[in-house]
Amino acid sequence: MAMTSGIWSAVRAGPTWRWPKLQRDTLVGTASIVCFIVGWELASFVAPVYAIPGWGRILAALADISGFDVGVTVVRLIASMVMSFLLGLAAAVLLFERPLAEAFFLPYVRLVMAVPAVCWVVFSILWFKSVEFRIFFVMCIVCAPIFIVDSLDAMKSVPMDLREMVGSFRPSQIQRFTKIILPGIVPNLLTSWKINLTMGVRIVTIAELVGALTGIGHGLVVAQEMFSVAEVFAWTVVLVAILFAFQAIVTLVERRALSWRNA
Repeated sequence: MAMTSGIWSAVRAGPTWRWPKLQRDTLVGTASIVCFIVGWELASFVAPVYAIPGWGRILAALADISGFDVGVTVVRLIASMVMSFLLGLAAAVLLFERPLAEAFFLPYVRLVMAVPAVCWVVFSILWFKSVEFRIFFVMCIVCAPIFIVDSLDAMKSVPMDLREMVGSFRPSQIQRFTKIILPGIVPNLLTSWKINLTMGVRIVTIAELVGALTGIGHGLVVAQEMFSVAEVFAWTVVLVAILFAFQAIVTLVERRALSWRNA
């Protein structure tokens, strides 16, 4: 009787060996993508061609996509994101431990965040003549405030006891920031990058839709004028691939920079 009870307990407990989390997540993610691909192809057999084209048409449209336009969008995205990060981090450092300055300027930051990105696109068209500067302005005005708020909150979360202990060694401002503040805010900075990359891919495309003669946004305008759903979907696949690639890079940096959390 005791043996039978032990067997049933082992069965209910399940196998003692489990897949590593990374392999499990990769397998589940791959299965999700495969289900979407199969579902879309099945839908293309019952829906009109102009509404849901098959993967054959989409792959043909992908083959005709301009690599130059993709490269231009990627360069715009990287340049504007790096500048937004530097501006946001610098602003957060200036506001950190300056309550009066934070109380004065932070409402403006939150006001900027409350304005929809489409409004900033319209403002950029009315204010600036250069198309490149319009795109750069829209990207920075949308992404930089997120870096400011997240960085500032992360700096405040660094324990005061730790800051006071380090202050007893009389470090310089640079040493205080690089040795205490920066390591403590790295997780928040990486999260901000993930959020802003997701937003940035969409914002740069919206900015390119208005007036730009190059880039993925321009390609979408041409596809819309030709009423080609296959080309629109092909450009969409490229945008998703770009986002996944950047997210993978940030995730790799996160695993290496924060490897101590799994130690």
